[in-house]
Amino acid sequence: MRGSIRGQHCPLIQPLTEESLWLASAMPSPTRGEGDAAGADRKNGGEDRTMPIKYDELMALKNFGQKYAYGDREVMLYAYGIGMGADPMDEKELAFVNEAVATPRALKVVPTFASVAAWGAGPGEMNLNRVMVVDGERDITFHRPLATAAHITADSSVLAVFDKGKDKGAVIRHKTVLRDEKGDELATLVASRFARGDGGFGGPSEGQPEPHTVPSRAPDKSIDIPTRPDQALVYRLCGDRNPLHSDPEFAKRAGFPRPILHGMCTYGISCRGILQTYADYDPSAFRQHVARFSSPVYPGETVTMDLWKDGHVISFEARVKARNVAVIKSGKTVLG
Repeated sequence: MRGSIRGQHCPLIQPLTEESLWLASAMPSPTRGEGDAAGADRKNGGEDRTMPIKYDELMALKNFGQKYAYGDREVMLYAYGIGMGADPMDEKELAFVNEAVATPRALKVVPTFASVAAWGAGPGEMNLNRVMVVDGERDITFHRPLATAAHITADSSVLAVFDKGKDKGAVIRHKTVLRDEKGDELATLVASRFARGDGGFGGPSEGQPEPHTVPSRAPDKSIDIPTRPDQALVYRLCGDRNPLHSDPEFAKRAGFPRPILHGMCTYGISCRGILQTYADYDPSAFRQHVARFSSPVYPGETVTMDLWKDGHVISFEARVKARNVAVIKSGKTVLG
């Protein structure tokens, strides 16, 4: 089925750390997704693009009317992939991973399922040095809850391109709007990508959105969310089959002691933390969920979320205490 999340791939979601920046320049890019140029590069023999960014052409990229479909299988797999259902007697989490038969309740959809519902949607091929591109931030605005099964359309375009200067890279912001069969908006996904090898093309350098600032006071709450040792092997079935997350030898060659958890899985885990702590597992309460990637999580580690509540805004950061490493910074969820 065209557009099904099964068999699709996403670009490598890597945090902007020294470790991941080295990785971006040292390893081959995964299969094309969300505007990645890997598919075109393979047609040209696999070499990397070295031509400078053409600002006007990049800004003009758009791809409307991309068709996708998903069912309750994908919905439940995503929820299980971010760790829900670990306790098979927890009815609140079972509502996301088990269609009710004897239990009278409806199946729910994790809000950040929107990040995989149209896996691979993007504005088109970008003339970027693909091995130098890393993903920095994800921002989803939720217009209405997602159905447990649907045919949807994805409209993608480039929002902005910022020139950080020669040898300093460029930042590309692009968005994808998901719509139902009636044309009503379901969610707007904004991604910020850092192209390390593409600065100095003469584009604008000012106007980048400032990251969300978390309060300076002590967290109002801190919660621990364990991950499973096999969690990356489950989450990859949602679409991202990059071997960095599943192949020990590949991870070793990339400079990691073992496969790392997908950044977008960590993103989903942060949504799960808000769901259980401040939303009473009600997906309809979510209006926005933003996170900046900082460092990778290893499957089996415990993620600690620090949370601040100010009215409808939940600020958050996430860390792995065992390694004293921040994995998400400048997080923000808006509830309503």
